[in-house]
Amino acid sequence: MRYHAPHIITEGAIQYPLGTLNGREIQYDFEKILIYLDAKGKLLFGKKFKIHREDREILYKLCLYFIQDKARCTQMGIDINKGLLLSGPVGCGKTSLMKLMKHIVPHQRPYEVVPCRNIVFGFNHIGYKTIEDFGNSQFFCFDDLGVEPIGRYFGKDCNVIGEIMLSRHELFINHKRKTHATTNLNAAELEERYGNRVRSRMRELFNLVAFDKGSKDKRM
Repeated sequence: MRYHAPHIITEGAIQYPLGTLNGREIQYDFEKILIYLDAKGKLLFGKKFKIHREDREILYKLCLYFIQDKARCTQMGIDINKGLLLSGPVGCGKTSLMKLMKHIVPHQRPYEVVPCRNIVFGFNHIGYKTIEDFGNSQFFCFDDLGVEPIGRYFGKDCNVIGEIMLSRHELFINHKRKTHATTNLNAAELEERYGNRVRSRMRELFNLVAFDKGSKDKRM
């Protein structure tokens, strides 16, 4: 992927303008961003991918966050300095959207989307170094937060993702490093899973952006 200017993204032989350049500022156009996201989604996930009309509101919030439109984000109660916790029912498209959204801002530092259960499997093999690795200064989106198994290393149980969240919070406070995540769980379920201390850190780490509870399963 190449881009000639931050507002024009080139995929193969096709150029996608996401807006217009006004001096050094990009005036983004939401409809144009959706055209690009639909095309990029098909490249990443196959021809069946599509942008669903009922997701426009959530996409609008995500777009405002990623293009760092501070004024509009503030109106919507989104802090552009915090990460995103994208929540919603199984199959509503959270993971795909988090894999997709970073492509509209190729000039920003990308984050890696990592399934929480894979992190726990890694911990079970190599132990506490896993927590260090994911608590480091890289940018991550932790996928499927809260449904991973408890970690177990040399007979000792560990709430691996809970420990990583504490490290990520420290990183956020000291170095402004953002963390993103997706989850099927609500706030009460997250607190039950990780405890009050981690849940309160999550409030500081994340903006909560939630799909409607009735969002359909797009994998059907």
